[in-house]
Amino acid sequence: MNINILGIESSCDDTSCAVVSDGVLLSNVIASQAIHEAYGGVVPELASRAHQQNIVPVVSEAIKRSGTDKSQISAVAFTRGPGLLGSLLVGTSFAKGLALSLGIPLIEVNHLQAHVLAHFIRSSSADYHPPKFPFLCLLVSGGNSQIIRVNSYNEMEVIGQTIDDAAGEAFDKCAKVMGLGYPGGPVVNRLANEGDAKAFTFSKPHIAGYDYSFSGLKTSFLYTLRDALKDNPNFIEEHKADLCASLQATVIEILMDKLRAAAKDLNISEIAVAGGVSANSGLRDAFREHAERLGWNIFLPPNAFTTDNAAMVAITGYYKYLDKDFCAMDAVPFARVQL
Repeated sequence: MNINILGIESSCDDTSCAVVSDGVLLSNVIASQAIHEAYGGVVPELASRAHQQNIVPVVSEAIKRSGTDKSQISAVAFTRGPGLLGSLLVGTSFAKGLALSLGIPLIEVNHLQAHVLAHFIRSSSADYHPPKFPFLCLLVSGGNSQIIRVNSYNEMEVIGQTIDDAAGEAFDKCAKVMGLGYPGGPVVNRLANEGDAKAFTFSKPHIAGYDYSFSGLKTSFLYTLRDALKDNPNFIEEHKADLCASLQATVIEILMDKLRAAAKDLNISEIAVAGGVSANSGLRDAFREHAERLGWNIFLPPNAFTTDNAAMVAITGYYKYLDKDFCAMDAVPFARVQL
């Protein structure tokens, strides 16, 4: 009998549901929320209300596309945290109701662990080449910047993380200052491809160990704009591409310096990247350059699995199901949790 896991993701502003059968992805449906663009960031109350509207049709469509029936679902996996509490409550409550109605187990999933295990999503039984344990994973998103040593599906250790802001947050906030809209990361990436990465120099932190810091970079970027705008009110518009290219290059250099040190110190050459910022073309190019120069065996997730999605929740739930790692029906979501 097949092990069919239905996964639900609702940690931020994407409502998503996926079905995995014996580790193979059958469907992955995502409903995004465009309303937040007008506010320059995610509004928690609006996000939770949109999840309430989206979750029933999204789950229904995911089951339909999977070619299975709800009676064939073995367990329901859901994101318990971290994330926006109101959004998490919607997914958690629906997952509990569905599991209770079907009389099947409930599986809680750590959102960060799911991003790492996105590398184990397979669309078919063939063409499947996941990382070998142990491997290092650079998890970079709007809320997290971490270097994780992955020893197994259920054993992960954060060896380095940001002490203030995340890399994705730095992209978004600097983009907002330039008036590029939300989310700013993809816009910065697009414009960076047209600019000169050496046009401007921004400060880089000196943090011990493998930890990151991006608050100083944001301040340096802001001061650069402030000083230049005094002499030229059109400075941003005239240098937008160069600013984006220089900002992106600085962020990538900060990320790769720490990752390179960790890989060397731990003697690990299996290196992966995950999270929303892993879709950045400059970061992907940096990974390929390091693979060629240092002999890394790199793993770049498909763009569909870089941002929040239920496929990564379902595959994490699948491995937890094999371990019979179920959770109680009184489990509550957490806005902040660690790996």
